[in-house]
Amino acid sequence: MNRYPLWKNVFVAIVILIGLIYTVPNFFGESPAVQITPAKSTTKLDSALLGQVESVFQQENIAYDGVYLDARGVKARFANTDTQIRAKDVLQARLGSDYTVALNLLSRSPDWLRSVGAKPMYLGLDLRGGVHFLLQVDMKAALSKAAERFVGDFRIALRKERISYVGVSREGETVQINFNDEAELIKAKAIIGKEYPNLTLTESSNGSERVLKASLNLVEQKRIQDFAIKQNIQTLHNRINELGVAEPIIQQQGADRVVVQLPGVQDTAKAKDILGRTATLEIRLVDEDKTDAATLEKAANGQAPLGDDVFKDRDGQPVLVKKSVALTGDYITDAGPGVDSQSGRNTVNVTLDARGARIFQQVTRENVGKRLAILLIEKGSTEVITAPTINEEIGGGRVQISGMANTQEATDISLLLRAGALAAPMDIIEERTVGPSMGQDNINRGIHSTLWGFAAIAVMMMVYYMAFGAVSVAALAINLLLLVAILSMLQATLTLPGLAAIALALGMAIDANVLINERVREELRNGNTPQASIHAGYDRAWDTILDSNVTTLIAGLALFMFGTGPIKGFAVVHVLGILTSMFSAVLVSRAMVNFMYGYRRKLSQLSIGQIFRA
Repeated sequence: MNRYPLWKNVFVAIVILIGLIYTVPNFFGESPAVQITPAKSTTKLDSALLGQVESVFQQENIAYDGVYLDARGVKARFANTDTQIRAKDVLQARLGSDYTVALNLLSRSPDWLRSVGAKPMYLGLDLRGGVHFLLQVDMKAALSKAAERFVGDFRIALRKERISYVGVSREGETVQINFNDEAELIKAKAIIGKEYPNLTLTESSNGSERVLKASLNLVEQKRIQDFAIKQNIQTLHNRINELGVAEPIIQQQGADRVVVQLPGVQDTAKAKDILGRTATLEIRLVDEDKTDAATLEKAANGQAPLGDDVFKDRDGQPVLVKKSVALTGDYITDAGPGVDSQSGRNTVNVTLDARGARIFQQVTRENVGKRLAILLIEKGSTEVITAPTINEEIGGGRVQISGMANTQEATDISLLLRAGALAAPMDIIEERTVGPSMGQDNINRGIHSTLWGFAAIAVMMMVYYMAFGAVSVAALAINLLLLVAILSMLQATLTLPGLAAIALALGMAIDANVLINERVREELRNGNTPQASIHAGYDRAWDTILDSNVTTLIAGLALFMFGTGPIKGFAVVHVLGILTSMFSAVLVSRAMVNFMYGYRRKLSQLSIGQIFRA
């Protein structure tokens, strides 16, 4: 008798049910939608915004299918694109510049499916539409920025060793230190050469002054350029992920270019805003000598004193700070929200690297009793978060920034600081938009090719193997169901190469069933009983199925390990298809055959097509 134990039948049924639940969301399609997110990290995101959006819709008689609040903003679905565009324009006008309203696409799947985590697969740029950017990294600016950091480092190093110098300045990518005394230059050269071995040091004269020039050697230039492009890619990843763009593709192209693809983003202006949105900290000393009302009033009107900048604090009051930057966000290794144990106020706890900790300790030691302004720079706008008085020297590399309005703001600023600033400016040199209609056409062609392939396989199998062929077709359908379910669970991005891999997986999956059916036929030709033939057919075909699939699996893993972009996407679907095909072809088809024939004590023949005897 060929029967599975109850637990195995229940296991197969549960797997198929789970596969069905997680596959279904892919068939509901997507609705036009708008997404409302804060334009600044300090803007609050709560249920009041949700109520405000609903109120705007009611006042303007805008029909919507649903509106809800999640961790990334308020999202509203509509029946058509005309209503979507009208809603975007109205919301942008009513909410003002504090919020960004972007066009989006949201799944139509019911709430109960979302509650169990059943979501549709993400679609790539070639299927869903979206925007494609090619960005050029300004490597010269990266080298200049690195040289600017050396200016501050050299000042601190020379002061620490009590070496007299006239001034430190930067000319392009070269840092120049002026001395009045040859002996002081020699001592400075020894110290800088020891601490910065990747710099090339040269001496020259400028009238009565001796000049020491430090320039980046080729090894250091290459390191800085490599770091710049990697840091920019990481920053873009962090920014885009935190702003809610699903499955972006951000890859290096060549030595100084970055490709960014944002599937589903219809608003190009919003996409550009996402790419440019970074935040960093600057720590500067407040100019205590020029804090009188007249000077502050002139500074607020654009007449800042020489050597100073003026920025506003959270209360809108002008704060005069020195142009010289004591410390930047480049030295931040971590940032997280916290609470001041004494005052109970929300804070951001920043951790500096060893170099930053040393600089900060030096600054606080030399300026006890003075105010230190902590500036947040975001989207080209600079704001003084807080300007506390330095009471004592601060070491250890941990800085606590107070002045946060609430926990959400502290969390947002922490996220921005962890993401970091761009290591070098980037310019968009190519911009391309793929419309949703073109993506839909690609989806239709991919689905049609898969369905036609499935239909051809189904007809051939049922004609040639009859009932066993029908079982094979059912197992093949379950294989497709499980493959789509796994991709949905993983929230993988499906692209055209992925669709091709699904079609290929169907063609390869049927091979296992062909091996099983032919093995059962062979056992029948050898004179075995139908029940014994079924048992032997599945057991003896397993080794061949395993060998053939393992070799194909190795090829798929090699494609994943060494491929990039579309090749890697193809490999993921290909490997998953092999795994699901082994499960469905062996375990699921055996369960169905057992259900058809396993309970029969007297079985004279099997519906497996014509059996030819030698």
